[in-house]
Amino acid sequence: MTTGNTILLTQTNKTAGMDEGVHRPSPSAWEPKHRLSVPTPLCPRKGTSLVPPAIFFYGTHRYFQKMKCVLKCVICFSTAFCVLYFISRLFPVLKPMEKCHLASAKMLTLDNSVDESLNLGARLDVQTCTPWRAPIIWDGMFISEIWDQRHQTEGASVALTVFAVGRYLDAYLWDFLNSSEHYFMLGLPVIYYVFTDMPQKVPDIKLPHLRTMRIINVKRHSRWQDISMMRMKTIADTIESDIRHHSTHVFCFDVDQVFTGRFGSEALGDSVALLHAYFYHLPKERFTYDRNPKSKAYMETGDFYYHAAVFGGSWKSVKALTEACYQSIMEDKKNNVEALWHDESHLNKYLWLHKPSRVLSPEYGWDPSIGYMNDIQVTRLLWAPKQYEKLRVP
Repeated sequence: MTTGNTILLTQTNKTAGMDEGVHRPSPSAWEPKHRLSVPTPLCPRKGTSLVPPAIFFYGTHRYFQKMKCVLKCVICFSTAFCVLYFISRLFPVLKPMEKCHLASAKMLTLDNSVDESLNLGARLDVQTCTPWRAPIIWDGMFISEIWDQRHQTEGASVALTVFAVGRYLDAYLWDFLNSSEHYFMLGLPVIYYVFTDMPQKVPDIKLPHLRTMRIINVKRHSRWQDISMMRMKTIADTIESDIRHHSTHVFCFDVDQVFTGRFGSEALGDSVALLHAYFYHLPKERFTYDRNPKSKAYMETGDFYYHAAVFGGSWKSVKALTEACYQSIMEDKKNNVEALWHDESHLNKYLWLHKPSRVLSPEYGWDPSIGYMNDIQVTRLLWAPKQYEKLRVP
């Protein structure tokens, strides 16, 4: 029995694979070298985790790193955009002027017969005519002797109006009048109309034959804006009462300017406007028209941006312009509205509706602080340095 039992146990142990002399591979060796991937169920069973904790935290970290990079990019692009925007406002991209589409001056809507001699092709770098066929006067387009002789023969005479109120009189009037005697409408009869609240302080300028001065006392308004806007009524009234009896043309100037070159009969026309020195190379969307629909000066767009520091024409045209601007200003006052640039905004609106027959280039009203511009070959009238805090009425 003993022997049989022993044999049975030995066989049983061999069968069970427990014989120490027999090598048996580990369970892992039976596993296939390439496992088939089993997709993780979208909805894990209750009590199980979709993603192991270590993988979850690693993925979360990477997500926040990506979001941090995206946020940095957004901030960088936003900052760059803001910087470029403000730079573009400070240093706007200048736009080349359009070119005149007319073959010769004979195709102009002639302001006078002498305009036929204008050389529209003399300045290919600038615009020498408007879309409504009015000339834009630049240096090199005219022969001054021809213009002077023709206007002298036709008996042209000019009234010059200028306002010197408050401290503007001491600061600018002498330089303005003295320089005008060297350059403004030489050879033609000129009457200066000086509007001031201090007639006794008007400088004594020695005037030659055919040039005289009339000093007119005006009320001093409390705000400089009112002084600027109310001059329209004063000019219109003076044209009606005096100027129309003595002069064929009128030119209206701001006093804080100095003549530095010929400002002659080539500028005379029925309705004369000046291109603003700051806007003649800018796109129209940059023009500072009054875009308030509540104002009578409201404009969505226009032709050019004109400067109210210089405008003129025949006495009839200037009277019509100043009366219309004054009426618009008073309507705005009734509605408690003030145009963005006061009388200049109303002037631009009027000249958009009633096209000027002659446009002066920025040579006739230049600001030296703009710096060098290759198309400004001569300056005829320069802006004087502004000191608003010292000059304007408190």
